[in-house]
Amino acid sequence: MITPRALLSIMLLAAPLAAATCDSLVALKLPNTTITSAKTIGAGSFTMPPGVPTSPLGSASFKKLPDFCRVEGVLQPSSDSHIEFEVWMPAFGWKGRVQGVGNGGFAGSINYAGLADSVLSGSVGTSTDTGHKGDGTDARWALGHPEKIVDFGYRAIHETAEQSKAIIRAFYEEDVRHSYFSSCSNGGRQALMEAQRYPADYDGIIAGAPAGSFTHIVSSFNWDLQAAEINPASYIPAAKYAAIDASVVAACDARDGVKDGVIDDPTKCDFKPATLLCSGAESDTCLTQPQVTALEKIYAGPRNSQGEQVYPGFLPGGQSGPGGWGLWVSGAAPGKSLQYAFGTQGGANLIYQNAAWDFRAYNLDRDVKVADDTMGSRLNAVDPNLRGLRDRGGKLIIYHGWSDSALAPMATVNYYQSVVAKMGSKVAAEFVRLYMVPGMQHCGGGPGPDSFGATPSGPKEDPQRSMSAALERWVEAAIPPDKIIATKYVGKDAVRTRPLCPYPQVARYSGSGSTDEEANFKCVDGK
Repeated sequence: MITPRALLSIMLLAAPLAAATCDSLVALKLPNTTITSAKTIGAGSFTMPPGVPTSPLGSASFKKLPDFCRVEGVLQPSSDSHIEFEVWMPAFGWKGRVQGVGNGGFAGSINYAGLADSVLSGSVGTSTDTGHKGDGTDARWALGHPEKIVDFGYRAIHETAEQSKAIIRAFYEEDVRHSYFSSCSNGGRQALMEAQRYPADYDGIIAGAPAGSFTHIVSSFNWDLQAAEINPASYIPAAKYAAIDASVVAACDARDGVKDGVIDDPTKCDFKPATLLCSGAESDTCLTQPQVTALEKIYAGPRNSQGEQVYPGFLPGGQSGPGGWGLWVSGAAPGKSLQYAFGTQGGANLIYQNAAWDFRAYNLDRDVKVADDTMGSRLNAVDPNLRGLRDRGGKLIIYHGWSDSALAPMATVNYYQSVVAKMGSKVAAEFVRLYMVPGMQHCGGGPGPDSFGATPSGPKEDPQRSMSAALERWVEAAIPPDKIIATKYVGKDAVRTRPLCPYPQVARYSGSGSTDEEANFKCVDGK
């Protein structure tokens, strides 16, 4: 039997939380902000705006959405700014949290899937196109528009965070209790920008595979293009990566005590590309001498004439598969890789502001300094001084896949180590964690377990298995994360679990039990 007190509690939980109607928010006045639309979206009825691509996964999330207030707006912090943003606010059951979501590539669109996941987790979701419309591999919007580069670099995410909180306050008539941001790749760079420049925006931040040293990443892409595409004989077709992976696994897989097709720590893998040199006719199972030389250069990474490392090279292992080097490094043919798209578009339009710029004329000694001097302050998120975040109690989790084919994993390790050196190891341990993910490619995929809740997806996530839930517990209950369990799915089936350990710890097999079960591994010092 339901008592009157229990019935009252149920009625209060079911009642809308809003103190203002959704539609009335269109009249809200905020600095440099125009609210263009504010409408209640009925449960499961959201559809993507015309011209914006979706995926079956995103469509499934949209159908699960409860009633929410969708606010669309434009931010204009400069005369050349036109930053579109959206705020999605649950009509029922808001938990007092806001979740900012970022953008991959050169951005150019609202992250609708991220907004949906935020609402499904009980949070308000916020997202921005960062000030321009376009495909994530197209940077032509930046040519001749320095203020739009500032918006893309850091201003749009910050302005969205500030104005979204004002909208939330107007709707619910209460302040946000806890604010979070999570994203990967360029979104990871956005996350670090927030931690470094605007530590008051978010209480907890997850930065995945961050493109932090943006100008040097463009340098590394063009280094790789020069190594593999100027001379047609140096080009390594995607069909050869399976043989490269097989040789790497044969050389290094057993180093961690488990033969599972995953290189636990590729920095300790001594694979030599020359072992694949063709002894007879060329085939997909071997490399020619020009291809060996190109692969060695890509592994080594760009160095200037003084021998100084401009950006780390890529690491052996995990090069094949849909998200591997066939997508990022070689493409279906010369000039068709994502490295080519980002390296040439970023060089010509974002950094050097010259539509005729050509990667073939790129010179590390000359052009890296030009890039750093002109665009480094707008695009690079490399400041190790995170005292502002630490002093206000903020928390930062960084992760990166060891088999990333887009952004060199060691760049993230180097940044983390610079934070430890700047802040001191004891202080850094209070608010920063790094998780390196064996066998994971760029933000996901690859042969290793790659599912660990880096973005919120539900209201009852397990902090042991969800990085987002672990961050929330760290921020709200002062319980720091330790190991986080990652899962490998094939379809809907979980086929392997492994612990992700706080760097520099690594997971080691205990010597008994299934090597596909995380319980049989423990975190130990990886040095």
